[in-house]
Amino acid sequence: MFPELICFIIFFMLSFVINQKRLHKSFDSQIRIPNKVVIVTGANTGIGFETAKELARRGGRVILACRNLTKAHEAATKIKLATGHNVVVKHLDLASFRSILAFAKDIIKTEGRVHILINNAGTGVLDNSLTEDNLPIEAQVNHFGPFLLTMLLLPVMKNAPETARIINVTSILHVFGTVENLDKQGKNFLERRRVYANTKLANILFTKKLAEEVFSTNDNIMVNCCHPGAVYTDMFRDQPRIVKWMLKLMFLTPKQGAQTSIFLAVQELMPGLHTSGRYYTNCREDQPFAAAMDRGNAQRLWDLSFKVCFADRRW
Repeated sequence: MFPELICFIIFFMLSFVINQKRLHKSFDSQIRIPNKVVIVTGANTGIGFETAKELARRGGRVILACRNLTKAHEAATKIKLATGHNVVVKHLDLASFRSILAFAKDIIKTEGRVHILINNAGTGVLDNSLTEDNLPIEAQVNHFGPFLLTMLLLPVMKNAPETARIINVTSILHVFGTVENLDKQGKNFLERRRVYANTKLANILFTKKLAEEVFSTNDNIMVNCCHPGAVYTDMFRDQPRIVKWMLKLMFLTPKQGAQTSIFLAVQELMPGLHTSGRYYTNCREDQPFAAAMDRGNAQRLWDLSFKVCFADRRW
């Protein structure tokens, strides 16, 4: 029974990734965003780099928020050569609340307003070690860090004359997730391997709850999330060569994976709960799995995130 189950799972996954390549849709639009302030986290490579490059090409004032400044400056040079537009590089380490606070203070001081925030940065399965804020590193980089960053920047997003946008990059792997004890280290191998899925579920629940909150206070902000597809990025850089070759063959390119983020950043959508708090794939609205629709889950995660990021005053 067990070998048959493994074969079924492998067959299902192969069918899924091959089919997504066949059905992939590019965002075909010439909408421009002149001088809009855009923050893209994790923009030095992969999906974030392609997203930042395209939004710079469309005229945005793009800020690459990255941990590795050397790679970020290299990315900025490539974007300049490809688009003719300069972009701004700023340091942001999502594994450090102090870094997030410093980044947010700098943005508030230097920019005054933010039109588009794309929480793109993320990490795969690491060693489940604790950060300086005493949180599992995967959970902090993928959820608690973006949560804190978003909440700190909300005041300057409300200042934007047009509808501001928050886009959270999640994953279809949220189907395997839970948000119970998200702030605690995994106790065994299975729990540690599940952390990524847990954080991707958290991204969707945060999106839905934040959309409700900003709508209830009449703030002119749209909040959505997207699954970019199975994309070959630097997340797989430590895999064996044969594995990387197979993934590159089957998975989407970063440029293809960036299309839905770009769509949500620039497409003309009427603000309101019918277009906010939604989950998108392949440049269209889709339905996430049941756990991501649970309002109780969303409220518990919201309460936990506020406690971790603000009430406990870790920074």
